[in-house]
Amino acid sequence: MIYDAIIIGAGSMGMAAGYYLAKAGKNVLMIDTFDPPHEEGSHHGETRIIRFAYGEGASYVPFVKRAGELWRELEAQTNASLFYQTGVMNVGEVSHSFIQNVLTSADLYDLPLQQYSAIEAMEKWPGLTLPENFVACFEPTAGVLRVEACINAYKKLALAAGASYHPNEKVQSIDAGEIVRVHTKKGIYEAKQLIVTAGAWATELLQTMDISLPVTPTRKTFAWFEADETLYGDDVFPAYCFEFADSAYYGFPSINGAGLKLGRHDGGEPVNLNEPLRPYDEQDTVDLQNFINRFMPKHGALKFGKTCKYSMTPDEDFIIDFLPKHQNIVIAAGFSGHGFKFSSAVGEVLADLTLHGESKQDLSLFQLSRFS
Repeated sequence: MIYDAIIIGAGSMGMAAGYYLAKAGKNVLMIDTFDPPHEEGSHHGETRIIRFAYGEGASYVPFVKRAGELWRELEAQTNASLFYQTGVMNVGEVSHSFIQNVLTSADLYDLPLQQYSAIEAMEKWPGLTLPENFVACFEPTAGVLRVEACINAYKKLALAAGASYHPNEKVQSIDAGEIVRVHTKKGIYEAKQLIVTAGAWATELLQTMDISLPVTPTRKTFAWFEADETLYGDDVFPAYCFEFADSAYYGFPSINGAGLKLGRHDGGEPVNLNEPLRPYDEQDTVDLQNFINRFMPKHGALKFGKTCKYSMTPDEDFIIDFLPKHQNIVIAAGFSGHGFKFSSAVGEVLADLTLHGESKQDLSLFQLSRFS
């Protein structure tokens, strides 16, 4: 059998793309080394922030707005609870480029945004301590996505629409051509078109085609701390992003009593995917503990920490493009720790590129040729 499309990597982006292609009547095969949702990918860790006034640049706003619409659609279609509207506060010095981008995004796209001085923010959120030169830009319509529930919802729809799914089957190599051949230990599969959404494994996979991808798998850590629910519960405290000149942190209120969740966005160690990640240890706690002691000092003890992987590009913008010389192979990779919120819209874009060769979204920021 020759499939209309094969998708390598059936995580957040791949599962969404599988659904949109199957819904369009295409014969689709989704292959994954694991069985998403799982703990080996960038989607690991229960929750992700979705924000629309975008600190990484206003050019992302139409894309993330579309993602928000599709998440709401997915909730309605599957009757699943996918989104907590906790609001999101972006915190830092008003002159910082991230905060300026948040303000510009809100202004350009008429997004609801409330700006608080440090004193006003501490009055609104008594669990918070801020230096007097900081501001908090609060986006009330933003919030938190439930990662595993989102992937499972797309999986349910994709399978119901007729997509084929091969979990726990690692792809070994790809032969490009008019008909693409995908080799695994279990067989060879053929398709007219290929989508690669293999996360941190995309670089290794494309090396089998002698294509070098500027994506670095990076070890990251995050942790949960005991929390006073009256101060930090999701009904009174928002998700948050803190931006400094030399570092960036993000986190979540205590959702369903889970505790305050905190991670550092910048930094991390490049890793070899064929070796186990170094487990979360005491050294990882030091940085997070310093942050939370300073800015959320009424927190409780560390509960536990976990590790995950980011797939970093040099400029931290995504890669969504056809491969050079292969107009039937699309790559979506290098989401650099801020991609999950977009995965509904990325899935739609990948389906559009596969079906029509183009997308309604402006993808100029994500072209592979920018690294040439």
